[in-house]
Amino acid sequence: MSILEVRKLTKQFGGLTALNNISFKVKEGEIHGLIGPNGAGKSTVFKNIAGFYTPTKGEIVYQGKKISGNQPHIIAKMGIVRTFQETTLFQEMTVFENVLMGSLAKSDINLFSAILGLDKQQQKAAREKVLEVLEFMGLTDRKNQLASELPLGSQRTLAISIALASEPKLMLMDEPFAGMNMEETNHMMDLTRKVQESGITIVLVEHDMKAVMGLCHFLTVLNFGHLLAEGTPEEIRHNEQVIEAYLGGAK
Repeated sequence: MSILEVRKLTKQFGGLTALNNISFKVKEGEIHGLIGPNGAGKSTVFKNIAGFYTPTKGEIVYQGKKISGNQPHIIAKMGIVRTFQETTLFQEMTVFENVLMGSLAKSDINLFSAILGLDKQQQKAAREKVLEVLEFMGLTDRKNQLASELPLGSQRTLAISIALASEPKLMLMDEPFAGMNMEETNHMMDLTRKVQESGITIVLVEHDMKAVMGLCHFLTVLNFGHLLAEGTPEEIRHNEQVIEAYLGGAK
């Protein structure tokens, strides 16, 4: 069963066509890779799904409902959360406080209510959720540490923790392995599998082919805004068009 369908998606910026008639489906519960060379249109697809862009043509359907054209905060409340290529954290807040912000984003608690001490039951539930997420992601020992003090791998883990605290059904992960060493990459791969096995569907944009081939159940390949190929990692690994366009001729 598909949780997400991108149907004939076209996105133009003036005279530039960044995406041209792109269609693909994401099966619920899987890790779906969206790959291609720089400039292929991967991030533009993400921005259309998450509501940062409105398609020029086509539509995006999530759980059977058309969502294209909705504002990002509405789409996020529906259960689609994006983690960004550049780790976006509240650097001078603790790990716990960062994840709490993610939890509150899902709830109806506002700053005014928090100051006045209202919604105490919801605040208690949010804090319990944060502790649960930190335990799940292995960050409990760092909960009182400032985000700015964390190494890169832990910062990426924190970014995913913030997304998890909002209780998503679909997570869009934008290059979570960029800049990592082998040990950090292996750890992030384990965490990504753990998130998927908890019942969250993942769409992954990534250039690290080891991570892509090791994690993804199915791949969609873009090239210059066009759909180039689709298939399992094994099928894509041996696709001559993909090898020529993206993998540099190395199988």
